[in-house]
Amino acid sequence: MRALLQRVSSARVTVDEQVVGQIGPGLLVFLGVSHEDGAEQVQQLVAKIVHLRIFEDTEGKMNRSLLDLNGELLAVSQFTLYANMRRGRRPSFTEAAPPSLAEPLFELFKQLTAGYGLSVASGIFGATMQIDLCNEGPVTIWLDTDDLS
Repeated sequence: MRALLQRVSSARVTVDEQVVGQIGPGLLVFLGVSHEDGAEQVQQLVAKIVHLRIFEDTEGKMNRSLLDLNGELLAVSQFTLYANMRRGRRPSFTEAAPPSLAEPLFELFKQLTAGYGLSVASGIFGATMQIDLCNEGPVTIWLDTDDLS
């Protein structure tokens, strides 16, 4: 499972010109699921994300987590995080999980994150979405559960 995290002061996702998810200060999380992912990877990723100390404290150090901040999280499903560019000029997405596997794990990601008491918004799985964000810092972090083991 892969996640691209962006620390934001605000973010929103729009589908068909309607805002479907919106947050204030917190994290925008683009989430990709592979064929080999399951509930264990979701749990591992959620625990890492909510405790990751990437928000500034009163001294300007990245020393606070999303939980410490009581921040919000906007989750956006993004199979393109599994783009394979080893050959040719058009990406292959064969490493991405099919929707029948990815969607339940995306829903579990949101559920487990909300279980920490955080406000969780999201895009619509499989929809064409427009994302507006104000990256704070900028802080952008790549997480892959293969690297967390």
